[in-house]
Amino acid sequence: MEPLVIKLGGVLLDNEEALERLFTALQEYRQTHKRQLVIVHGGGCLVDELMQKLQLPVVKEQGLRVTPVDQIGIITGALAGIANKTLLSWATKYQLTSVGLYLGDGNVVTVSQLSEELGYVGKVMPGDAKLLRILLDAGYIPIISSIGVTDKGELMNVNADQAATAIAQTLGADLVLLSDVSGILDGKGQKIPDMTAQKAEQLIVQGIITDGMIVKVNAALDAAKTLGRPVDIASWRHADQLTALFNGVPVGTRILA
Repeated sequence: MEPLVIKLGGVLLDNEEALERLFTALQEYRQTHKRQLVIVHGGGCLVDELMQKLQLPVVKEQGLRVTPVDQIGIITGALAGIANKTLLSWATKYQLTSVGLYLGDGNVVTVSQLSEELGYVGKVMPGDAKLLRILLDAGYIPIISSIGVTDKGELMNVNADQAATAIAQTLGADLVLLSDVSGILDGKGQKIPDMTAQKAEQLIVQGIITDGMIVKVNAALDAAKTLGRPVDIASWRHADQLTALFNGVPVGTRILA
């Protein structure tokens, strides 16, 4: 099987029970399967908490965090520091051999500034798979934060869904976006089993898909189109379903290419 990129999102990083479920599932999966895994994470909830403590404003535009120059260092510390090392500590607890990275390591992706208005927010493109291949072939699980760097050496805050998409493109890997919800929900709160670009567009116009979910769906549609294969959006809440998900069985919403 191709490698699998697992993007962790939502409040997972701030929820011990959720981390326990996830890492139990990862441990069980690694004991019985040889599929190579890469974890990509953001940590918006940690950043929001930190901003609140520091009494700094949190501004988002269409689900993307506006990142002024006086905040990029704080956000880097939260994502590449606290969030990344928290996940590495859980991996250690569950005997999973892992290594912590950020998007600039080994040029695994390339990052440029998305727009002046958003500040230090990066646009991400596929990069060089060499470092990840070395680590995966040696049995490591790379755990990668969504902080990147431009060719001018400027740190950038990258949307984690988009970062995971670019890494999947770099590796030619499958992609799963794990979030708080069991998939994309319709107007009645029911899970939609599969999603096309046309259906997504309709739901955005109707106001059913909003804010951060628009970014998530667009990232998944983009990845599915680029990779030429489906991308899954699913929940980390159901540990019993995660092994099936890691094996390519859809348990949430499957985004079709």
